[in-house]
Amino acid sequence: MAKKKAFALRINEDMIKAIEKWAADEFRSTNGQIEWMLMQYLKEKNRLPKPKNKNESDS
Repeated sequence: MAKKKAFALRINEDMIKAIEKWAADEFRSTNGQIEWMLMQYLKEKNRLPKPKNKNESDS
């Protein structure tokens, strides 16, 4: 599994409320919903990162 990196995100109040509601509807955390949304967009735009070679990640 890829390592996760924490960072601060500034987002307007109305947008975060909408994401929180959507997350609750999908039984996800707000953070999980944002990650899912970003992953869907990356897939849609064919911008997913290439998987690393398993041997390289063990170093």
